[in-house]
Amino acid sequence: MECKPIKCAHHYYVPIGNKNMEKKSPAEGKNYHFIGIGGVGTSALAAILMKEKAFISGSDMQGSNLTERLSDDGATVKIGHCTENLPKDVDGVVISAAVKDDNPELIEAKRRHIMIYKYAQMLGLVMDRYKGIAVSGTHGKSTTTGWLVYVLKKLAIEPNYVVGADIVQFGTSSGVGSSDVFVAEACEYDRSFLSLRPQVGIILNIEPDHLDYYSGIDEIVEAFGDFTNGIRTDGVLVASGEDANLAKIISQFRRDKHILTFGLNEKCDYWAKDIKFSPDSTEFTCFNKQNEIGKTILKLPGKHNVLNALAVIAAGEAIGLEAADILKVMGDFEGMDRRLMKKAEINGVSVYDDYAHHPTEIKASLKAMRQRYDGRKIFCVFQPHQYSRTRFLLKDFADSFKLADLTIVPDIYFVRDTEKSRKEVNSQMLADEIKKNGSNAMFINSFESICEFLKSNVKSGDILITMGAGNVWKVADEYIQWLRANS
Repeated sequence: MECKPIKCAHHYYVPIGNKNMEKKSPAEGKNYHFIGIGGVGTSALAAILMKEKAFISGSDMQGSNLTERLSDDGATVKIGHCTENLPKDVDGVVISAAVKDDNPELIEAKRRHIMIYKYAQMLGLVMDRYKGIAVSGTHGKSTTTGWLVYVLKKLAIEPNYVVGADIVQFGTSSGVGSSDVFVAEACEYDRSFLSLRPQVGIILNIEPDHLDYYSGIDEIVEAFGDFTNGIRTDGVLVASGEDANLAKIISQFRRDKHILTFGLNEKCDYWAKDIKFSPDSTEFTCFNKQNEIGKTILKLPGKHNVLNALAVIAAGEAIGLEAADILKVMGDFEGMDRRLMKKAEINGVSVYDDYAHHPTEIKASLKAMRQRYDGRKIFCVFQPHQYSRTRFLLKDFADSFKLADLTIVPDIYFVRDTEKSRKEVNSQMLADEIKKNGSNAMFINSFESICEFLKSNVKSGDILITMGAGNVWKVADEYIQWLRANS
């Protein structure tokens, strides 16, 4: 389809569409080596650089379908890290966030004075050559990014994209397209999103998180403010019009740049009315100011996904798509891997898996489950992610499980934590705090013991949802195998 400029807030936005990159890429003919090339983001970035005719090599600790795909496309990929993996002629080395200072390839690159780029830095340099769309926020980034990619592809715009989870219908989290569009999930941890200078910057919400890095909410808001300042001068900010922390940024940003807000009230540029939840769908009517755009029926549950949908509509119109066209295709989106994902329904038991690992996300997911399955018993297996996050947000976590009939808490998933943090909080403390808030909770340390408990206590008609950013999905998988064997 042909994208047309649209008029909004007295400005015409530059349309984005399928057309060849007119200028020769500065990456053409260059040699880049990726340490940790098998990651979701790094593999996608390597593929895009290959599209720009760069020569790519890389290494990772283990092979995967991502490394195999790169090899099939012409990259030189080695399994394991050693000095010999670094080619003789290298213009730059790109490192994933997981690469430590003692990595032998990184040490060799420094010894040879090769230019070293963090993944986010190279992502920003590449996005500068495209019309970039960066999706940020404390919650909902992956779903909104994947949804926007889905809509673009359905409307015949083939984007380049990097998402933090697999898009269910595409079975992948990244792709190389024929258009001049680059859609990327933008993470605030380590201020990595400040490397991006998008045409359209999206901020879904701002809440306290990553408190092992940030000192508090004021510093987080400041970082998101810096992100908005990085949006190109002819670009657009798409932001929640109902988020109190975002309001602090919008009041300053509105003065000299374009902004589109979304929310559930008519003060927003894009807003939803007549929201109806059913077991299989979510329906609403979309408005742009006072103009009714139309109705849509979503497959995804929950109010939070209505907000994500509105962000997609606003961003789509900001780049020249027609909102009515977006509404026609967005309802077929089936979501992202591990985002309130229904994995099975066996013997009357419905099993879901969800990535929620922040109190607000937990509340939103459980509320969506209640809206979909009111009256049914919900068992929630929540694996806390990071000792530091659990400690900083302990009271908020304890208040998050009121809509679950029973919350089972295994050991905390260890990542990026110090030994000091591990001594200051544990899962038993969280289970006790949940019970103090009037909810039913228990600590069971191992996945095996949790599965044995579920086998004895979950009955036909009940809901099981495993929740967390770690490997708690293994509980759902093991329990599903048992259900199938006993059906």
